[in-house]
This record gives sequence, C-alpha cells and structure tokens, in this order.
Amino acid sequence: MALPPQLKAIQHHLRTAQEHEKRDPVVAYYCRLYSMQTGMKLDSKTPECRKFLVKLMDQLETMKKELTDNESISQEIVGNAHIENYALKMFLYADNEDRSGRFHKNMIKSFYTASLLLDVLCVFGELSEENIQHRKYARWKATYIHNCLKNGETPQSGPIGMEGEAYDDEFGAEGGSYSLPYQPPYPTQSQGPGEGMGTMPHSNFNNIQIPPGAHAPANTPAELPPPTGDPTKPVAAPRGAHTVDPSLLNASQEGDIRLTAEDFTRAQKYCKYAGSALQYEDVGTAIQNLQKALKLLTTGKE
Repeated sequence: MALPPQLKAIQHHLRTAQEHEKRDPVVAYYCRLYSMQTGMKLDSKTPECRKFLVKLMDQLETMKKELTDNESISQEIVGNAHIENYALKMFLYADNEDRSGRFHKNMIKSFYTASLLLDVLCVFGELSEENIQHRKYARWKATYIHNCLKNGETPQSGPIGMEGEAYDDEFGAEGGSYSLPYQPPYPTQSQGPGEGMGTMPHSNFNNIQIPPGAHAPANTPAELPPPTGDPTKPVAAPRGAHTVDPSLLNASQEGDIRLTAEDFTRAQKYCKYAGSALQYEDVGTAIQNLQKALKLLTTGKE
C-alpha cells in the first residue's frame, strides 16, 4: 500500500523498518511503532491515511505476537536500551570513518540511519540532550557529505561550522541505492568486537564523559584529542583507577528487602550496558554499570 503524501515525514523510518525486517526485528518493530504514533499526529482523519495507519497497526500487532518472548518488546526499558545502543554504534562507526577521511555510501547511510533511530527513541519518552545533539549532528553530516560527493567536492572531516543546516528532504530517495539493503557496519552476533566496523577506535573518546549505554562522544560536535599510543594494542587500566565500592561488597540485606519486577528489569538493563561497554573495552563504563546493578540487588535502591 502506497504511503499517502500527508505522511511523507515517516517514509524513511518505514524504509528503515523494512530493511531491518530480518536483520533485527526489534529495530523494525520500534521503527513502525514510531511511524504509527507520528502518523496519527500528522493525519488520522482522511480516508487514505486512516486506511494506511490501520494496516500499520495490524502489522505491529502481528509482530508483537511473533516477538512475544523477546524482552526488548515485552519490557520497554530493555527495548529502549536496544535501540539506543544500536543507533549509537552506527553513529560511532560513521563518525570514525568521517574523522579518518573515509567518505562512502555506507558511512553516509550509517549517519542517516542513526538519526532516524534517535527519532525512534521518542516512543520511550523525551530524548536526552546528548541524543538530541547526536541526532542533529548525524542528520546534518549525512546531508553535508552526501551533497559534497554528489557535487564532486571533498568533504571536510569532523565537526566544522554547521552552515546550511536545512535537512535535504529528498536525501535517501535519490538514485535508489540508499534504500537497498547493505552490509551492516556494526558487530553482529557472528562477529567479534570491531569486526566489520572498519577501524573502530578503542581510546578516542576516553577523555569524554560517556553516558551509560552510549558509545559515542557525549558532546558531538566537538573537537576530540587524538588517540594516544597504538590503538591496536590493549591499554591496561591504571591501578586504582576503578575500585569497587567496599560498601557494596559488604552489603547485607538488612530487614526484609523485597525486589520488585521493575528492580530486576533495571538490574538487567545495567548488566546489558556493562556487556555492551566491554565490547569496546570500556572498563570504566562497565564497572560503573555493574556497581549500579550490584547496589540495586543488595539494597533495593539505586
């Protein structure tokens, strides 16, 4: 069924859902959920829009039943972490390619798709300031590099003055190549950390505060210091830099502490963030999130 012109604003989110149908059904589900919610606000009264949105709702119901055992669908907090981590992995891949001066369609699409998935995070509530900045930067970079390559110009790497921030609405529709499935430039379950991601930096962002679950610079656009040392060699964490809070090790459940289902879900979330951080050898973020999970499980408080 063709997308009514009144709902043009969600066309790229729906295309992203279609591309991820088999690759990552969770991403496909939330892209469609965002599209449905946004479409309802755009136009839910005209017959063609209503018919399209009803069909989209039916599709969502079917997907929800098929994915009923997937905790990213059954638990919003886990779904939120899944989409955010996915979006920021794509952002970091594209940002690294950009700063290394490697301009190609995969990196443009990664910037662009990351911005769309950060839109999708709105289904879980308001975006954080960091994600608003990531979205703005990724969308601008995708358009800027796309237009440079189209005009035969060499783009400038990294954050530069964001002139001409108007988003090219036709980006992604030109030439057709952007709508085709492409090799994902981020780790899949069959790949080890860093495989298929170009030259993923291990230490470029160590000097910047990274929010839990995020593996991209918190204040992009910003000039980042060059990585020190050989990024291919494992860097040992300084002794004493990260110590486990002794109170957590000695914590005993005084009284009758009852953990709720939400407490267990939050603990799972922190463990997921820690696992994701370890993929990028980010020891600090991993320890921080494991400590949060441990504190929650031993005290019932965050």
